[in-house]
Amino acid sequence: MSLPTHSLAHLLEANRQWSESVRAKDPQFFERLAAQQTPELLWIGCSDSRVPANQIVGLAPGEVFVHRNVGNVVARGDLNGQSVLQFAVDVLKVRHVIVCGHYGCGGVLAALEQRSLGLVDGWIQHIREVRTRHAALLGALLDRDQVVARLCELNVLEQVTHVATADAVRQAWKHGQELSVHGWIYDIHDGRLRDLGLTLARAEDLEPARRAALAQAGRA
Repeated sequence: MSLPTHSLAHLLEANRQWSESVRAKDPQFFERLAAQQTPELLWIGCSDSRVPANQIVGLAPGEVFVHRNVGNVVARGDLNGQSVLQFAVDVLKVRHVIVCGHYGCGGVLAALEQRSLGLVDGWIQHIREVRTRHAALLGALLDRDQVVARLCELNVLEQVTHVATADAVRQAWKHGQELSVHGWIYDIHDGRLRDLGLTLARAEDLEPARRAALAQAGRA
């Protein structure tokens, strides 16, 4: 008898097989995982289903604390995102925050094309502001694909700046906590990550590092 179309039994079965395979390799894995959460990384990425955080960096459950939203945006007024950042920095004591965008991002495309997608339009406005802020750089590009790719990169650099100026991060640096913020981008076409050249470990690094990364983006 075939399963009804609304059934997700195949996912439950896949989960059972995965759990058993993990236990076969490491019988104590889930016991250790249940005991505590000690990730060294906070990953702030896009909700796009093609960019699974743990998988593309080859890390197991428990090794990455993850926050994802449309367009990998770090909005100062977003209580959800700011709470995740504060918890990761203050409670989990992560050592690295990675903002990871990806080429071909639907949120970036919507910001460029002024398309209306409903409720998400208010969220996409954050990316439209990035587009407006860097209109001269984007306007100098003749190829449409280059414009899209560059705005994906610029959006990451902008969100790294927002992380670095968040209260939780500024206070951590002020008190000497070891914490670095990184801007990366993922290429869906080959599965590779690229460092966008904006890595910060102190508040005073922000402006010179940001200018250098933007200059590099302008030359790329």
